[in-house]
Amino acid sequence: MMQAVSRRLVQRPLAGETSICSSSSLRSLYGVSNHLNGSDNRRYSSSLATKGVGHLARKGTGGRSSVSGIVATVFGATGFLGRYLVQQLAKMGSQVLVPFRGSEDNPRHLKLMGDLGQVVPMKFDPRDEDSIKAVMAKANVVINLIGREYETRNFSFEEVNHHMAEKLALVAKEHGGIMRFIQVSCLGASVSSPSRMQRAKAAAEEAVLSALPEATVMRPATMIGTEDRILNPWAMFVKKYGFLPLIGGGTNKFQPVYVVDVAAAIVAALKDDGSSMGKTYELGGPDVFTPHDLAEIMFDMIREWPRYVKLPFPIAKAMAGPRDFMVNKVPFPLPSPQIFNLDQINALTTDTLVSDKALTFQDLDLVPHKLKGYPVEFLIQYRKGGPNFGSTVSEKIPTDFYN
Repeated sequence: MMQAVSRRLVQRPLAGETSICSSSSLRSLYGVSNHLNGSDNRRYSSSLATKGVGHLARKGTGGRSSVSGIVATVFGATGFLGRYLVQQLAKMGSQVLVPFRGSEDNPRHLKLMGDLGQVVPMKFDPRDEDSIKAVMAKANVVINLIGREYETRNFSFEEVNHHMAEKLALVAKEHGGIMRFIQVSCLGASVSSPSRMQRAKAAAEEAVLSALPEATVMRPATMIGTEDRILNPWAMFVKKYGFLPLIGGGTNKFQPVYVVDVAAAIVAALKDDGSSMGKTYELGGPDVFTPHDLAEIMFDMIREWPRYVKLPFPIAKAMAGPRDFMVNKVPFPLPSPQIFNLDQINALTTDTLVSDKALTFQDLDLVPHKLKGYPVEFLIQYRKGGPNFGSTVSEKIPTDFYN
């Protein structure tokens, strides 16, 4: 009863008085524009490209509660790179559509990265074209992060790394409203690579650019970060067995890169004036490492004495071969390979470096982080006895420390 009276009092002001709740009163009091959403103010007006060029991100104050104009479907968002990319897109006010094919818990952590309703998980089937069209329907940007460095019973290298990318590009072309398509490949992708995954990635680049010549291709090197698939397996192996195998002696060269920098490069390409369209960028870290050099940083961070066993390539391939041979011959899934991955061992037979004339971070006005320091601090979780301890410092702790 009292609530009904209150509503009538608000809707009908007393005789001889004006309502302080009227919209005209509020506008005169606070100077609010008569136009919806502040569209009369250039600072808030969208500069969303209409023909796939120009600034795709809207100018303004930014922030997770703003509207950037980007509606991005990020395939592979539940993976390693995906969480960092979704976070950077969402914090600038973009709406991110997250296709996923597993449990509904898989994309749950991503919803917290954006404002309410801005990160939208959508279940899909990568083999169903209608399902792909549904998750792309409202988007103006498509980013493909789908990839895998090992085969399973259900998905081969070629299907995951090549055919899915080709299908996404064809659907995006048919869509007609996709202004930017970004294909994330890998550094070293080549039709002549000894790695099947790198050959499949090269075929995917060719297929995407054939369907969408304006697509942007990103080739990140081996990515380092909290959930990475190189330093984490190494550290776990060392904690379990006390040594680290160096395949091929650990002498090949590569340029590992911080995963946050790769996500920043993708966002920078979306925010430029269209100059990145139709181009390929090779995203390597600032320093060249060998596996032995990177392992030294890992041992230093986890505070364990460095112990290595050098494995020649033939022995390493013999140890990794049985899984690849059996993967399609047994009626149950096999464990995912960690260190002894046959395809990655084949990739280690050649150096994986940024080409001399390639477009890099500098062409996107970015400076990548050096790996030693903050990017590898997540490894302190592997220190024996806790983050302040470790095998290499235990002897230096005074005896009265525990008293």
